[in-house]
Amino acid sequence: MTMSLKHVVGATLIAASLFAAPTVNAKQKLTGEEQLAKILDGRVAGKPVNCISLNQAQNTQIVDKTAIVYRVGSTYYVNRPANAETLDSDNILVTKLYSSQLCRLDTIQLRDRTTPNMWNGFVSLQEFVPYTRPKAAK
Repeated sequence: MTMSLKHVVGATLIAASLFAAPTVNAKQKLTGEEQLAKILDGRVAGKPVNCISLNQAQNTQIVDKTAIVYRVGSTYYVNRPANAETLDSDNILVTKLYSSQLCRLDTIQLRDRTTPNMWNGFVSLQEFVPYTRPKAAK
């Protein structure tokens, strides 16, 4: 009887240690700057521009608390808006255009994706920095 009690206590201690051990394989969440660096990996910054044509943007990505990335063709335009700390990948960007372009000083309202009637604030756009892949040397 003592032998089986040892097995039960031993098994319980092993199980408890497994639950208490930190998960080694858990994926660490990247900071906004790390996420942006990963998106722009292999790309080179160009001269900032004041406006981009929004109707040509194929994909828009929010980088938490950091930037909004607009993809136009093979170029990524990065905008680091004022109030960037309010950006969250769960936001929906609500943009009111007064022309066919999205420009510096335009504002974008942020709406919570999980609670659509909840506004999360706004950001004011700054210059758009284009990032392209360098041309291969011949």
